[in-house]
Amino acid sequence: MTQTMRSRRLATGLLLALPALAMAHTGGDAGQHHDAAGALAAGFAHPFTGLDHLAAMVALGIWSAMTARRAWIAPLAFAGTLLAGALLGLAGATLPAVEPMIAASLLVLGLLLATNARLPAAAGALLAAGFALFHGLAHGAELAGPTAAFALIGMVAATALLHGAGIGIGLLLRTRAAWLPRVAGAAVALFGIALLVN
Repeated sequence: MTQTMRSRRLATGLLLALPALAMAHTGGDAGQHHDAAGALAAGFAHPFTGLDHLAAMVALGIWSAMTARRAWIAPLAFAGTLLAGALLGLAGATLPAVEPMIAASLLVLGLLLATNARLPAAAGALLAAGFALFHGLAHGAELAGPTAAFALIGMVAATALLHGAGIGIGLLLRTRAAWLPRVAGAAVALFGIALLVN
């Protein structure tokens, strides 16, 4: 079996598994655990339980790897602002249109990936940070509780892992199957549109 066929099978398997993860914002209990280890584990699991967050984080990593010389800049900006947004959410801060902005992040990141668009590093980081604020607010509101700090540590670690996975996928596909990220980007953009119209 060729590397291209293996890449296609892997991508198909991942795409088939995605619907099982579509449980976005069902209300987490990550901050409600009474011990630090439980909160840390629940916070780590939290980004994996909503397809919108999962898709945005992986898409950002893939797009960064496909288009940026320093692929870590936009994901780092996302992770840092995600934490800031989550802290604001824990403190009770709100912004209008959090869910529509999360959906818009999927649309924009999907289009960037599908078109292989290149942005200056600062612009990419700023865009990522802007969307991360809304993702963070949504997470922070769900992770409130006495052990929320541990939940946030887990959440940021999982975010970094998802970005890293996206970067790894992007680097792998950049030289082998450049069409696959474009298809994945189109799927992410369509998911964003579906969330916006619902």
